[in-house]
Amino acid sequence: QVQLVESGGGSVQAGGSLRLSCAASGYAYSSYRMGWFRQAPGKEREGVASIYTVGGGSTYYADSVKGRFTISHDNAKNTLYLQMNSLKPEDTAMYYCAADLEGSGYNYWGQGTQVTVSS
Repeated sequence: QVQLVESGGGSVQAGGSLRLSCAASGYAYSSYRMGWFRQAPGKEREGVASIYTVGGGSTYYADSVKGRFTISHDNAKNTLYLQMNSLKPEDTAMYYCAADLEGSGYNYWGQGTQVTVSS
């Protein structure tokens, strides 16, 4: 079955960097779109960044992370990445990797990895 496994989360001080990885497996075809979401305590889950893993690889970033985060995908390894620089305390959240295999929505999710940024 489809499985997404995140890694790379942890605790860092404000201004630091972290790179999240999401290893995907269990499906025969490449994904259509993959993304990173996050959810902080007491807040709704929000989209952080997404990337089309076919075609030109167009990306999307939430306004709050533009210029600081970079999403990328290695098609050969079927691994999604999120490079997070200049981290802020407000970036603290559980980060989830998700895959849209058919172009109809994010139907597959990882377990999440915690990112904690201290001031």
